[in-house]
Amino acid sequence: MPEIFCIIMAGGKGERFWPKSRKENPKQLLNLLGKASLIEQTVLRLQGFVPDSHILIVTNKMYVEKIRRICPQIPEENIIGEPVARDTAPCVALAAGVVKAIAETPNPQMIFLPADHWITNRKAMISDFRQCVETAEKYGAIMTIGIVPTSPSPDYGYIECRKGDTGHPHIFAVASFREKPTRDLAQQFLAQGKYKWNSGMFVFPLQKLYHEMELHAADLKQLADHIFRAWGRKDFYAVVANEYQDVRKISVDYAVMEHADNIMVMEASFDWDDIGNWTALKNHFPLDENNNVSNESSYLLNCKNCTVFTDDNSQLIAGIDLQNLLLVKTRDAILIVPSESSAKIKDLLERFSKDEKLQKYL
Repeated sequence: MPEIFCIIMAGGKGERFWPKSRKENPKQLLNLLGKASLIEQTVLRLQGFVPDSHILIVTNKMYVEKIRRICPQIPEENIIGEPVARDTAPCVALAAGVVKAIAETPNPQMIFLPADHWITNRKAMISDFRQCVETAEKYGAIMTIGIVPTSPSPDYGYIECRKGDTGHPHIFAVASFREKPTRDLAQQFLAQGKYKWNSGMFVFPLQKLYHEMELHAADLKQLADHIFRAWGRKDFYAVVANEYQDVRKISVDYAVMEHADNIMVMEASFDWDDIGNWTALKNHFPLDENNNVSNESSYLLNCKNCTVFTDDNSQLIAGIDLQNLLLVKTRDAILIVPSESSAKIKDLLERFSKDEKLQKYL
């Protein structure tokens, strides 16, 4: 088995979980499911698969100290703060430079993982990761994990699959990546039977990643090179700050994946969910007879398809004759929105950012 590094991407602000998720305490640091935060659970799933020294967490600089406290098993220097959010491609390039600097072998495998996924079957996940690593090494390929769709969801990107050459029944060649579709188009994808949800988890052989950046994203290759040379120096974070001043904001899908050749997708054998917004919690909490999900400090009478959460057990939230509603109460804010409009939370926060009186709620 080749040398493996796992990179947890944890820089998001979790805006779709406002008002519980805030700028200074984002979704990945919250205990939304279970007794541990989402990022703690992500780290724990990797225990025994790779050494702690081979786990990197790339996050926003304002979260570095908090993550170091809640994940003390990870070496402090492996928790790296970005000065500003630049989407996933600069994060990948930054990690590539660090891995190149600390790896003991010239072409280690890099597994990139979002910090906010819910995965229940850890053994199956590790088995899939091992298969992806072996395939990536054997074929010099980029690997990604695809999820068998259970509904025509417009909330995920899709991967179009075609028959691969590996002989493995659950590994396919990638024909195309498709952006989040309309519900009608997602229904067509399901009917065709050759599409997977894009999980956002992928495996890069380091040399393959550098090669693709050199061909399609020279600025990211330059970023990785500068990070490689700066690692271990006292001015490392000064170099990071200088590089991030000019690097473009772009996802790794747009910068690399859509242009690269020899990409394969493995169909996940584990249960998976992207905890992307409040309505996703319906998959993880008991529903009542009217498809409502709520915690103990609420009472719903003749309500249907509602999601109600409060972190204040001293007050009761009562609802009557409500349908398709999201209601979330925290210490200093209450959100009320039709469930189908929950994506507009980001628009709301954008307006808050422009109003000095409301910025304290971000």
